[in-house]
Amino acid sequence: MENREFAFSGFRMSGFAMLFLNIILTLGSIALMVYGIIIGLWPFLAGFVLFVCSMIFWAGFMMLEPNEARVVMFFGKYRGTFTRPGYHWINPFTNTKKLSLRARNLDAEPIKVNDKIGNPVMIGLVLVWKLKDTYKAMFEIDAQTMAQSSKAGNANEIGSASMVKIMDALENFVKVQSDAALRQVAGQYAYDDTDGDSKEITLRDGSDEINKELERKLDERLDMAGIEVVEARINYLAYAPEIAAVMLRRQQASAIITAREKIVEGAVSMVKMALDKLSAEEVVELDDDKKAAMVSNLMVVLCGDDAAQPVVNTGTLNN
Repeated sequence: MENREFAFSGFRMSGFAMLFLNIILTLGSIALMVYGIIIGLWPFLAGFVLFVCSMIFWAGFMMLEPNEARVVMFFGKYRGTFTRPGYHWINPFTNTKKLSLRARNLDAEPIKVNDKIGNPVMIGLVLVWKLKDTYKAMFEIDAQTMAQSSKAGNANEIGSASMVKIMDALENFVKVQSDAALRQVAGQYAYDDTDGDSKEITLRDGSDEINKELERKLDERLDMAGIEVVEARINYLAYAPEIAAVMLRRQQASAIITAREKIVEGAVSMVKMALDKLSAEEVVELDDDKKAAMVSNLMVVLCGDDAAQPVVNTGTLNN
Protein backbone atom coordinates (compact mmCIF):
# COMPACT_ATOMS: atom_id res chain seq x y z
CA MET A 1 0.00 0.00 0.00
CA GLU A 2 1.28 3.49 -0.87
CA ASN A 3 2.85 5.45 1.97
CA ARG A 4 0.93 8.74 2.13
CA GLU A 5 2.46 10.01 5.37
CA PHE A 6 4.81 13.00 5.13
CA ALA A 7 6.41 15.44 7.55
CA PHE A 8 4.65 18.70 8.38
CA SER A 9 6.32 21.55 6.48
CA GLY A 10 4.11 24.48 7.41
CA PHE A 11 5.03 27.54 9.46
CA ARG A 12 6.45 26.78 12.89
CA MET A 13 8.17 28.81 15.54
CA SER A 14 9.46 28.28 19.05
CA GLY A 15 6.66 28.06 21.57
CA PHE A 16 8.60 30.06 24.14
CA ALA A 17 9.28 32.93 21.71
CA MET A 18 5.63 33.02 20.64
CA LEU A 19 4.53 32.82 24.27
CA PHE A 20 6.55 35.93 25.07
CA LEU A 21 5.19 37.80 22.01
CA ASN A 22 1.61 36.77 22.69
CA ILE A 23 1.76 37.87 26.32
CA ILE A 24 3.00 41.27 25.15
CA LEU A 25 0.22 41.38 22.51
CA THR A 26 -2.44 40.47 25.05
CA LEU A 27 -1.30 43.03 27.59
CA GLY A 28 -0.87 45.67 24.87
CA SER A 29 -4.37 45.09 23.51
CA ILE A 30 -5.87 45.41 26.98
CA ALA A 31 -3.97 48.64 27.55
CA LEU A 32 -5.12 49.96 24.16
CA MET A 33 -8.76 49.16 24.99
CA VAL A 34 -8.45 50.97 28.30
CA TYR A 35 -6.84 53.90 26.51
CA GLY A 36 -9.68 53.83 23.93
CA ILE A 37 -12.29 54.02 26.67
CA ILE A 38 -10.65 57.23 27.79
CA ILE A 39 -9.99 59.02 24.50
CA GLY A 40 -12.22 57.50 21.84
CA LEU A 41 -13.72 54.59 19.90
CA TRP A 42 -11.01 53.77 17.35
CA PRO A 43 -8.23 52.88 19.81
CA PHE A 44 -10.74 50.73 21.68
CA LEU A 45 -11.74 48.87 18.48
CA ALA A 46 -8.09 48.35 17.52
CA GLY A 47 -7.33 47.03 21.00
CA PHE A 48 -10.35 44.72 20.84
CA VAL A 49 -9.24 43.27 17.48
CA LEU A 50 -5.72 42.69 18.79
CA PHE A 51 -7.13 41.06 21.92
CA VAL A 52 -9.25 38.66 19.83
CA CYS A 53 -6.18 37.84 17.72
CA SER A 54 -4.12 37.13 20.84
CA MET A 55 -6.83 34.76 22.10
CA ILE A 56 -6.78 32.92 18.77
CA PHE A 57 -2.99 32.69 18.88
CA TRP A 58 -3.20 30.80 22.20
CA ALA A 59 -4.72 27.85 20.30
CA GLY A 60 -1.54 27.36 18.25
CA PHE A 61 0.68 26.11 21.08
CA MET A 62 1.55 22.44 21.31
CA MET A 63 4.05 20.32 23.18
CA LEU A 64 5.48 16.97 22.07
CA GLU A 65 7.49 14.40 24.01
CA PRO A 66 9.94 11.97 22.36
CA ASN A 67 8.20 9.22 20.35
CA GLU A 68 4.99 11.21 20.06
CA ALA A 69 3.46 12.67 16.91
CA ARG A 70 0.70 15.06 15.92
CA VAL A 71 -1.31 14.63 12.76
CA VAL A 72 -1.94 18.15 11.44
CA MET A 73 -5.11 18.94 9.49
CA PHE A 74 -6.23 22.25 7.99
CA PHE A 75 -10.00 22.39 7.55
CA GLY A 76 -10.16 18.64 6.94
CA LYS A 77 -7.09 18.39 4.70
CA TYR A 78 -4.07 16.42 5.84
CA ARG A 79 -1.07 18.76 6.09
CA GLY A 80 1.53 16.36 7.47
CA THR A 81 2.76 14.72 10.65
CA PHE A 82 4.70 16.71 13.23
CA THR A 83 7.21 14.61 15.23
CA ARG A 84 9.78 17.13 16.54
CA PRO A 85 9.87 17.03 20.37
CA GLY A 86 9.59 20.28 22.26
CA TYR A 87 7.30 23.30 22.72
CA HIS A 88 6.08 24.77 19.42
CA TRP A 89 3.61 27.17 17.87
CA ILE A 90 1.89 26.56 14.53
CA ASN A 91 -1.10 27.97 12.66
CA PRO A 92 -3.91 28.10 15.27
CA PHE A 93 -6.52 27.28 12.62
CA THR A 94 -5.05 23.81 12.13
CA ASN A 95 -6.47 20.83 13.98
CA THR A 96 -4.04 18.32 15.47
CA LYS A 97 -4.45 14.77 16.78
CA LYS A 98 -1.78 13.43 19.12
CA LEU A 99 -0.57 9.83 18.68
CA SER A 100 2.00 7.74 20.51
CA LEU A 101 4.84 6.07 18.57
CA ARG A 102 6.02 4.07 21.58
CA ALA A 103 5.97 0.28 21.73
CA ARG A 104 2.97 -1.33 23.41
CA ASN A 105 2.27 -4.85 24.70
CA LEU A 106 -0.75 -7.04 24.11
CA ASP A 107 -1.11 -10.18 26.22
CA ALA A 108 -4.03 -11.95 24.53
CA GLU A 109 -6.14 -14.31 26.57
CA PRO A 110 -5.97 -17.96 25.42
CA ILE A 111 -8.65 -18.85 22.88
CA LYS A 112 -10.03 -22.22 21.81
CA VAL A 113 -9.22 -23.24 18.23
CA ASN A 114 -9.13 -26.46 16.23
CA ASP A 115 -5.71 -27.60 15.06
CA LYS A 116 -4.99 -29.15 11.66
CA ILE A 117 -6.45 -32.56 12.60
CA GLY A 118 -9.48 -31.13 14.40
CA ASN A 119 -8.37 -31.35 18.03
CA PRO A 120 -9.56 -28.42 20.16
CA VAL A 121 -6.61 -26.62 21.75
CA MET A 122 -6.18 -23.52 23.92
CA ILE A 123 -3.63 -21.07 22.52
CA GLY A 124 -2.57 -17.55 23.49
CA LEU A 125 -0.01 -15.01 22.32
CA VAL A 126 1.96 -12.00 23.49
CA LEU A 127 2.46 -9.21 20.98
CA VAL A 128 4.71 -6.13 20.93
CA TRP A 129 3.58 -3.48 18.44
CA LYS A 130 3.99 0.20 17.66
CA LEU A 131 2.67 2.80 15.27
CA LYS A 132 4.77 3.43 12.17
CA ASP A 133 2.39 5.29 9.81
CA THR A 134 0.19 7.96 11.35
CA TYR A 135 -1.73 8.64 8.13
CA LYS A 136 -2.98 5.05 7.91
CA ALA A 137 -3.77 4.96 11.63
CA MET A 138 -5.97 8.05 11.38
CA PHE A 139 -7.50 7.81 7.91
CA GLU A 140 -7.28 4.20 6.60
CA ILE A 141 -9.23 2.76 9.55
CA ASP A 142 -12.00 4.50 11.49
CA ALA A 143 -9.91 5.05 14.63
CA GLN A 144 -11.54 8.37 15.52
CA THR A 145 -15.09 7.02 15.43
CA MET A 146 -14.03 3.93 17.41
CA ALA A 147 -12.41 6.21 19.98
CA GLN A 148 -15.56 8.32 20.30
CA SER A 149 -17.87 5.31 20.61
CA SER A 150 -15.68 3.45 23.10
CA LYS A 151 -16.59 5.87 25.89
CA ALA A 152 -18.87 8.87 26.14
CA GLY A 153 -16.53 11.83 26.12
CA ASN A 154 -16.61 15.48 27.07
CA ALA A 155 -16.31 17.98 24.23
CA ASN A 156 -13.79 19.96 26.30
CA GLU A 157 -11.36 17.07 26.80
CA ILE A 158 -7.67 17.87 26.53
CA GLY A 159 -5.55 16.43 23.72
CA SER A 160 -3.85 13.81 25.90
CA ALA A 161 -7.18 12.23 26.82
CA SER A 162 -8.11 12.14 23.13
CA MET A 163 -4.80 10.42 22.38
CA VAL A 164 -5.52 7.76 25.02
CA LYS A 165 -8.88 6.99 23.40
CA ILE A 166 -7.41 6.78 19.90
CA MET A 167 -4.60 4.49 21.07
CA ASP A 168 -7.11 2.33 22.94
CA ALA A 169 -9.15 2.06 19.74
CA LEU A 170 -6.02 1.01 17.84
CA GLU A 171 -5.20 -1.53 20.55
CA ASN A 172 -8.69 -2.99 20.22
CA PHE A 173 -8.13 -3.25 16.45
CA VAL A 174 -4.82 -5.05 17.10
CA LYS A 175 -6.55 -7.42 19.53
CA VAL A 176 -9.25 -8.41 17.04
CA GLN A 177 -6.79 -8.90 14.18
CA SER A 178 -4.33 -10.87 16.35
CA ASP A 179 -7.18 -13.18 17.38
CA ALA A 180 -8.00 -13.82 13.71
CA ALA A 181 -4.33 -14.33 12.76
CA LEU A 182 -3.78 -16.73 15.67
CA ARG A 183 -6.78 -18.83 14.63
CA GLN A 184 -5.52 -18.94 11.04
CA VAL A 185 -1.99 -20.01 11.99
CA ALA A 186 -3.10 -22.56 14.61
CA GLY A 187 -5.40 -24.23 12.08
CA GLN A 188 -2.47 -24.93 9.74
CA TYR A 189 -0.55 -27.17 12.17
CA ALA A 190 -1.25 -30.15 14.39
CA TYR A 191 -0.78 -29.77 18.14
CA ASP A 192 1.59 -32.73 18.34
CA ASP A 193 3.07 -35.50 16.21
CA THR A 194 0.62 -38.34 16.78
CA ASP A 195 2.46 -40.79 14.50
CA GLY A 196 5.84 -40.26 16.10
CA ASP A 197 7.74 -40.39 12.80
CA SER A 198 6.18 -37.49 10.92
CA LYS A 199 8.48 -34.67 9.83
CA GLU A 200 5.73 -32.03 9.80
CA ILE A 201 6.05 -28.94 12.01
CA THR A 202 3.74 -29.02 15.02
CA LEU A 203 2.52 -26.31 17.36
CA ARG A 204 4.40 -27.84 20.27
CA ASP A 205 7.76 -28.46 18.60
CA GLY A 206 8.03 -25.82 15.85
CA SER A 207 7.98 -22.70 18.01
CA ASP A 208 10.42 -20.60 15.94
CA GLU A 209 8.77 -21.39 12.60
CA ILE A 210 5.28 -20.89 14.06
CA ASN A 211 6.22 -17.53 15.59
CA LYS A 212 7.68 -16.31 12.29
CA GLU A 213 4.53 -17.36 10.45
CA LEU A 214 2.41 -15.62 13.10
CA GLU A 215 4.42 -12.40 12.75
CA ARG A 216 4.01 -12.52 8.97
CA LYS A 217 0.23 -12.95 9.21
CA LEU A 218 -0.04 -10.15 11.75
CA ASP A 219 2.06 -7.82 9.58
CA GLU A 220 -0.28 -8.47 6.65
CA ARG A 221 -3.37 -7.70 8.74
CA LEU A 222 -2.04 -4.68 10.65
CA ASP A 223 -0.23 -2.94 7.79
CA MET A 224 -3.49 -1.31 6.71
CA ALA A 225 -3.59 0.48 10.08
CA GLY A 226 0.05 1.62 9.90
CA ILE A 227 1.05 -0.71 12.73
CA GLU A 228 4.38 -2.52 12.91
CA VAL A 229 4.73 -5.86 14.69
CA VAL A 230 7.95 -5.81 16.73
CA GLU A 231 7.55 -9.33 18.10
CA ALA A 232 4.82 -11.96 18.34
CA ARG A 233 5.12 -15.21 20.27
CA ILE A 234 2.82 -18.00 21.39
CA ASN A 235 2.92 -17.91 25.19
CA TYR A 236 0.26 -20.50 26.04
CA LEU A 237 -0.48 -23.86 24.44
CA ALA A 238 -2.54 -26.74 25.83
CA TYR A 239 -5.28 -29.14 24.87
CA ALA A 240 -8.81 -27.95 25.57
CA PRO A 241 -10.17 -29.18 28.94
CA GLU A 242 -12.66 -31.61 27.36
CA ILE A 243 -9.91 -33.72 25.76
CA ALA A 244 -6.95 -32.91 28.00
CA ALA A 245 -7.29 -36.07 30.14
CA VAL A 246 -7.59 -38.36 27.11
CA MET A 247 -4.62 -36.77 25.38
CA LEU A 248 -2.56 -37.01 28.57
CA ARG A 249 -3.18 -40.76 28.69
CA ARG A 250 -2.24 -41.03 25.04
CA GLN A 251 0.99 -39.15 25.64
CA GLN A 252 1.77 -41.35 28.63
CA ALA A 253 1.11 -44.51 26.61
CA SER A 254 3.31 -43.23 23.79
CA ALA A 255 6.09 -42.45 26.25
CA ILE A 256 5.85 -45.91 27.81
CA ILE A 257 6.00 -47.59 24.40
CA THR A 258 9.04 -45.54 23.41
CA ALA A 259 10.77 -46.35 26.69
CA ARG A 260 10.03 -50.08 26.30
CA GLU A 261 11.45 -50.05 22.79
CA LYS A 262 14.69 -48.60 24.12
CA ILE A 263 14.83 -51.12 26.98
CA VAL A 264 14.26 -54.11 24.65
CA GLU A 265 16.82 -52.79 22.17
CA GLY A 266 19.40 -52.46 24.95
CA ALA A 267 18.57 -55.84 26.45
CA VAL A 268 18.98 -57.63 23.11
CA SER A 269 22.39 -56.03 22.56
CA MET A 270 23.48 -56.99 26.08
CA VAL A 271 22.35 -60.61 25.67
CA LYS A 272 24.11 -60.85 22.32
CA MET A 273 27.28 -59.43 23.84
CA ALA A 274 27.11 -61.96 26.73
CA LEU A 275 26.69 -64.94 24.40
CA ASP A 276 29.47 -63.74 22.09
CA LYS A 277 31.87 -63.27 25.01
CA LEU A 278 31.09 -66.70 26.52
CA SER A 279 31.67 -68.30 23.13
CA ALA A 280 34.80 -66.31 22.25
CA GLU A 281 36.55 -66.86 25.57
CA GLU A 282 35.37 -70.48 25.81
CA VAL A 283 34.13 -70.00 29.35
CA VAL A 284 31.43 -72.60 28.88
CA GLU A 285 29.90 -74.37 25.93
CA LEU A 286 26.16 -74.03 25.60
CA ASP A 287 23.89 -75.88 23.24
CA ASP A 288 20.88 -74.23 21.63
CA ASP A 289 18.54 -75.17 24.47
CA LYS A 290 20.86 -73.70 27.08
CA LYS A 291 21.33 -70.54 25.01
CA ALA A 292 17.56 -70.19 24.67
CA ALA A 293 17.12 -70.60 28.43
CA MET A 294 19.88 -68.05 29.12
CA VAL A 295 18.39 -65.56 26.66
CA SER A 296 14.97 -65.98 28.25
CA ASN A 297 16.31 -65.43 31.76
CA LEU A 298 18.40 -62.41 30.80
CA MET A 299 15.55 -60.79 28.91
CA VAL A 300 13.25 -61.26 31.92
CA VAL A 301 15.85 -59.72 34.23
CA LEU A 302 16.73 -56.81 31.94
CA CYS A 303 13.21 -55.96 30.80
CA GLY A 304 11.32 -56.47 34.04
CA ASP A 305 9.98 -53.55 36.06
CA ASP A 306 10.88 -55.12 39.43
CA ALA A 307 14.27 -56.16 40.67
CA ALA A 308 15.07 -59.79 39.84
CA GLN A 309 15.30 -62.36 42.66
CA PRO A 310 18.37 -64.55 42.01
CA VAL A 311 18.05 -68.35 42.26
CA VAL A 312 21.27 -70.23 42.97
CA ASN A 313 21.59 -73.54 41.16
CA THR A 314 23.43 -75.96 43.48
CA GLY A 315 23.35 -78.81 41.01
CA THR A 316 24.75 -79.19 37.56
CA LEU A 317 23.84 -77.32 34.42
CA ASN A 318 21.50 -80.15 33.51
CA ASN A 319 19.70 -80.29 36.85
